[in-house]
Amino acid sequence: MKKMLGVLAALFLVSTLLAGCVAGQPGTAGSTESAQEKNGALEVKVLDVGQGDAILIRTADETIFIDTGDLDEHPKLEAALKKENIKTVDKLIITHPHADHLGGASVIFKNCEVKAVYDNGEPTTTKFYRDYLKTIKAKHIPYKTLVDGDVLDFGGGVTFRVLSPTAQMVKEGGKKNGKPNLNINSIVGRLEYGDFTMLFTGDAEKETENSVLSRHSASEIKSLVLKSPHHGSKTSSTATFLKAAAPEVVAISCGAGNDYGHPHKEILERYKKFNIKVYRTDEEGTIVVTSDGKTYSVKEEK
Repeated sequence: MKKMLGVLAALFLVSTLLAGCVAGQPGTAGSTESAQEKNGALEVKVLDVGQGDAILIRTADETIFIDTGDLDEHPKLEAALKKENIKTVDKLIITHPHADHLGGASVIFKNCEVKAVYDNGEPTTTKFYRDYLKTIKAKHIPYKTLVDGDVLDFGGGVTFRVLSPTAQMVKEGGKKNGKPNLNINSIVGRLEYGDFTMLFTGDAEKETENSVLSRHSASEIKSLVLKSPHHGSKTSSTATFLKAAAPEVVAISCGAGNDYGHPHKEILERYKKFNIKVYRTDEEGTIVVTSDGKTYSVKEEK
């Protein structure tokens, strides 16, 4: 009997130790490992930075930012950098030089080592844009403009395929109804990781979408997740474009109670018509998309 009790006690001890080991494995409740460290998984965070875009992408090898939020939202971006413990940004991509996309670049430059900067090459006269270019030059950061056909390697099997603008579009300057419009030449690109795809659109408008559709087939545009163009504005997300992109999920980056009324009601209704699940930073906070290249998941993060 004593021998049997000893065996049972030993078995209990072993099972307890094993349970403790399992609890710390990646992907389980006891894990503190970030998504990109789990077998090379991809993590995309559409950050809650008010009325603007700031998107953090992490792969097994690199940390990337697409846009940086607005000038008056620096504290939110600084808090995000601290929370995510980001010291190095391998690639900084600015879709177009409006304040709510470029405005936080100074925060990134101040707090992180930036290894490369990309934008669409379309200039503007604002002071924050001039300061942005001066900082790139002063810090000797490699800089390149992106045009249709370019492909960036994000590491870990993740690529970013540029769909717009063309070099000719940038040369001519974005125009809407004959007037200059920086949104038109926003960088549009598709992130690809195995079977997972996500379409990034900056503030692309109807003219941009039509231009992309004229040069690319539906198979080159189709994506599981869409970053809503222009914060869910009625200037974008045409039915034709949504039909080609065919997203299952759309992430809208906008500020609570913003002056523009984003996202517009008619666009939300259009997303509903196309059976697209909507996530909004103004209501749910940061939107987190993770993928292992086969499946993906979306969650909110306050």
